[in-house]
Amino acid sequence: MLSYPAAIPLSSRTLNHLADRIRSYRQQRRSRWRRLNPGHQALLVLAHLRNGDTYTRLAAGFDIGISTAWRYVQEAIALLSSAADDLDTAMRRIRLLAYAILDGTLIPIDRVADQRPYYCGKHKRHGVNVQLIADVVGRLVWASAALPGSTHDLTAARTHGIIDALTSADVMTFADKGYQGARGSVRTPFKRRRFRPKLSRRQKAVNRAHAKIRACGERAIATLKSWKVLAKLHCCPRRATAIVQAILVLHHVEANRYAG
Repeated sequence: MLSYPAAIPLSSRTLNHLADRIRSYRQQRRSRWRRLNPGHQALLVLAHLRNGDTYTRLAAGFDIGISTAWRYVQEAIALLSSAADDLDTAMRRIRLLAYAILDGTLIPIDRVADQRPYYCGKHKRHGVNVQLIADVVGRLVWASAALPGSTHDLTAARTHGIIDALTSADVMTFADKGYQGARGSVRTPFKRRRFRPKLSRRQKAVNRAHAKIRACGERAIATLKSWKVLAKLHCCPRRATAIVQAILVLHHVEANRYAG
């Protein structure tokens, strides 16, 4: 089998952070000798999450078995996801923002036993729905747990308690038309209806200004999906939440904005 050197677009700070967590976990468990030290295990996990390398490729590159590579990745994801902030903790930072941007995205997935709940009619594919909160310049602040892809964005936001939390904190929030009816502190653009086939000039101007603000939220989605493992998850949908939360922790460490 041929091999070649590859790069991971992350800093050594992220690698050291993950390696320290793995090292502490091994010391706590009094783990015996393993094929890879904490640093190499952390490198393997980052190659999987950031570059989307498969377990077969990782096993060949690190000279370990495929099952060992899978176990190392799942162990690190569990460690990282357990450190992710819940919504209440994240609201301590969100309420300090001038305003927030709320948006949802679909993460494609292939291994679906009960396919109907995970099929998104809008995107014409199976996936899971993840809600994101971004700051004024589009930096990712928080990501929710994953729900079946057929879940509407407004329903998902209400299920996670995002609408109530933002309203209680009195945080002005901009969202797209999918959140029509959210009320509270959530602001959505004007929408044409049967009894209002045309928007006024003022309403169109408001929609344009609203779109410019909300466009920054697309950066948060792009930031999340820059982790190539989310291009299409090849796992059980129940694992999607842990993967997203683990990536959120690593992203904050890498950005060094919201960590700690």
